Amino acid sequence: MGLIRLEQVEKSFGKTKVLRGINFDIAERELVAIRGASGSGKSTLLYLLGGLDQPTTGKVIIDGKNLSDMKDDDLALFRNTTVGFVFQFHFLLPSMTCRDNILLPARIGGRDIKAVQENAEALAEYLGVTHCLNKFPFEISGGEQQRINIIRALSLRPKILLCDEPTGNLDSMNTEKVATLLKKLAQDYGTTLLVVTHDDRVASHFPRKIVIEDGQIIG
Repeated sequence: MGLIRLEQVEKSFGKTKVLRGINFDIAERELVAIRGASGSGKSTLLYLLGGLDQPTTGKVIIDGKNLSDMKDDDLALFRNTTVGFVFQFHFLLPSMTCRDNILLPARIGGRDIKAVQENAEALAEYLGVTHCLNKFPFEISGGEQQRINIIRALSLRPKILLCDEPTGNLDSMNTEKVATLLKKLAQDYGTTLLVVTHDDRVASHFPRKIVIEDGQIIG
C-alpha cells in the first residue's frame, strides 16, 4: 500500500454526485499533478485527501489510517502534523505580520516555535521574501503573498503537501516559478506533493498526472 490510497471513493452534495468511484495509490515522495476542468471534482478530491471533508462512500487511507474512522480531534492533529495546504487564495490573516501568519499553525499545534521559525527564515531567504516577514499581507505583492503561503505550508515539514490551483492568481512568469519551486521544495523536504490544476504548463512539471473528468479518473 502506498502512502495515500483511495478505494471506491464517491462524494455527493445532495443529489449532485461530484466524485464517482475514485481509486488510486500514491507512493511516499511521489510528485503528482491532478488535472481537470472547473467542476470536474478535483478540488473536492483534494479536500478529502486533506481531511477537510469526508467521502459519502469509500475509503480515504493515509499512512494506513482511514480518515473516516478518525474523531474530530484526531483529524485536527492529522491536518496539523501530516498535511500542508497551499490554496489559490492565500488566506493570510490581514491583522498579523507574515511571520506571525507563518508561525500560527506551530502555535496552534504546540510545536517548537524556535525550530519552526528557523526553518521559516531559511525558506524565506531561499524564496527571496525575507524582507516580507515583518510586513502585513496587504503591504506585499500577490506573488510574495503566495510564497509566504508556501512557507507557512512547509513550516512544519509535512509528509504531504496539497496544493489547490496554487498559480491560479499569478501571471505566466510567476506561474512557472511557483510550479518549479513547489516541485524542488517537495524533493528537498522528502514531501509527497499533489497539485490540483487546470493549467497544462503546471502539470507538465510533474512526472505523474491524474486526469479527472465529471468526477471520474480518465487518465
